[in-house]
Amino acid sequence: MPIALWCVLLAGIMPVVMAGVAKWGPGLDNRNPRDWANTLVGHRRRAYAAHQNSYEAFPFFAAAVLAAMLMKAPQGTIDTLAVLFVAARIGYAAAYVADTATLRSVLWIIGWLTQIAILTSPAWAV
Repeated sequence: MPIALWCVLLAGIMPVVMAGVAKWGPGLDNRNPRDWANTLVGHRRRAYAAHQNSYEAFPFFAAAVLAAMLMKAPQGTIDTLAVLFVAARIGYAAAYVADTATLRSVLWIIGWLTQIAILTSPAWAV
């Protein structure tokens, strides 16, 4: 299986991992988790926001990888960019939880541009 598809799997798992970070600790109301999430503060609130953003980023990334593969972009290019995306998203989540806003924004932009590069790679990659 290509590395890029493993990266799609990792990106699909990331929201659940971030939800786990948000839920780790006292006070979880699993009977009413959406209302409970509104009561979070600090790093747990930021982890929940990273959880939501991970879900938002996933469809574009998965579609970009699949489209690039379908259009026969060089697999090495797709794999490299997919790894860069996942690394940027892991860094993004860590920066979000650590409350380093500027770094978080830079990593978000890197991830977003990487998705565009993956999607357009059939047009420019040799």
